Amino acid sequence: MNVLIKSATIVDSKSDFHNETCDILIEKGVITQISKQIKNPNNIKEINLDNLHVSQGWFDSSVSFGEPGYEERETIENGLKTAARSGFTDVAVNSNTNPVIDSYADISFLKSKALGNVVNLHPIGALTKNSDGEDLAELFDMKNAGAIAYYDYQKPIRNPNLMKLALQYASNFDGLIYSFPQESKISGLGVMNENVMSTSLGLKGNPALAEELQIVRDLFLLEYTGGKLHIPTISSAKSVELVRNAKAKKLNVSCSVAIHNLILTDDELKTFDTRFKVTPPLRTQSDCDALIEGLKDGTIDMVTSDHNPIDIEHKKIEFDYAKNGSIGLESAFGALNTVFTIKKTIDLLTKGKKRFGMKSTIIKEGEKAKLTLFNPTENYAFTKEMILSTSKNAIFEGYQLKGKVYGVFSNNQLVLK
Repeated sequence: MNVLIKSATIVDSKSDFHNETCDILIEKGVITQISKQIKNPNNIKEINLDNLHVSQGWFDSSVSFGEPGYEERETIENGLKTAARSGFTDVAVNSNTNPVIDSYADISFLKSKALGNVVNLHPIGALTKNSDGEDLAELFDMKNAGAIAYYDYQKPIRNPNLMKLALQYASNFDGLIYSFPQESKISGLGVMNENVMSTSLGLKGNPALAEELQIVRDLFLLEYTGGKLHIPTISSAKSVELVRNAKAKKLNVSCSVAIHNLILTDDELKTFDTRFKVTPPLRTQSDCDALIEGLKDGTIDMVTSDHNPIDIEHKKIEFDYAKNGSIGLESAFGALNTVFTIKKTIDLLTKGKKRFGMKSTIIKEGEKAKLTLFNPTENYAFTKEMILSTSKNAIFEGYQLKGKVYGVFSNNQLVLK
């Protein structure tokens, strides 16, 4: 596909054209010319958009779709379309389907469903069989099928010996182990952050202690095994400190934070709106501040939308019984861009690739074009009409966001809203 992108400000700190406004000529999926002005004698398709900016394609390390088994929540086809129109060229897809993605055949199924799509789907295999926390799944077989990591989505591994074995075994083939940071006996039946707010609302609390204890355990296991660990969606100030100390000791650990945990606090739950019921729970402003600081100093490696579609029957019910989770692909950029500079926002949306063995595609001549197109300055209220997902459980619905996505160019395909 041949495309001429006109007057685009390039946001790519590794590119020689960083912060410059240029035309970008793409021929057969490859960037062949970048210049202040490129003529178009062959009358190829031009992209002229208001305040157009381009960056390397964005990556999300924790996305859930429904297929197979929960297609009423989200199909792979619509999920990837949503990702593309939200600016993501690569998504790591969780194993929380029915059946759980825990075998070579399951990984191959996901890969085949996404074949030829503009968005690259990177499967995360289950860490244990059926994600039941009892026996390790066939990790090496799944790696050979294309799995990039192993994770029982939002299910803590209660048996420390099982986590030890996982780290040891996966180290033989450089496998990345996710460990959800929650000690279940401490979190109990908690449905929100344990704090003054949970007491005043009469809801059972899930204390930050539950997260922090599990992180301490896993970091000890990591130090013992010498494996490769990723801690998804940390949410407390103490968790940031624990990871910071582990990195100072040169442990092979990375972590992420969900974008909503950076911005929203447990005060949002005053209305008992189940959109705000997420795992880990929304915590306090001091936790938000520490998480933001952790991203600024590099302690936290990446952000994620933690996109998790939930059907209306399991979301719009009594708070105690509603399922946890929010969709977040559509609002990820606009929400993150209200907290950080545009340069930092783009950095956070692209830097996680290396941890998962993906190559970054710098914006330069001769490189394959994998680009996100966006306007970083437009302010707007995020409304239900902007939701592209099948499920509508959007935590940022009604909030003021900054920055709109136009679309992506990847795999020699162009998708614009």
